[in-house]
Amino acid sequence: MNGKQVRRVNEQIAQIEKSIPIEQVKRGGSRLRYGLWAAGGFLFFALGMVGVVLPILPTTPFILVAAFCFARSSDCLNSWFKGTKVYKMVFEGYMTKRSMTLRAKLTILVPVTALLAVSFAMMSNVPVGRAIVAAVWVGHIVYFGFVVKTER
Repeated sequence: MNGKQVRRVNEQIAQIEKSIPIEQVKRGGSRLRYGLWAAGGFLFFALGMVGVVLPILPTTPFILVAAFCFARSSDCLNSWFKGTKVYKMVFEGYMTKRSMTLRAKLTILVPVTALLAVSFAMMSNVPVGRAIVAAVWVGHIVYFGFVVKTER
């Protein structure tokens, strides 16, 4: 190609770029981002569901991360997630009214307490680790027992 042809191609490219709305360009680039958020949401949701069956894997943190990811992926996936039984059972009351049922609190606290008890027992030779695990457990009890309101 000679110089004239290169300039003509560059002018044609510039005209095409001007004719495409900026919103389309932004949306096209963010499809990958939204797809990654959706993939992360499904990954953490799956880990949370495995945690429902396996007591050693905590459900709540994975479901919280899944909620975070789905909220950033798409309105459709976010609506789907908010319609799941797990979301309605554990998080819906907290997200709408900043309160939880006693059952929802126990659904969170019992597995967390069991997991922290195992961690505490396994750290018999690490006093600093035991102190940290105990502080985390006390923090959970104080937060869910006294900060989050209980629905009747």
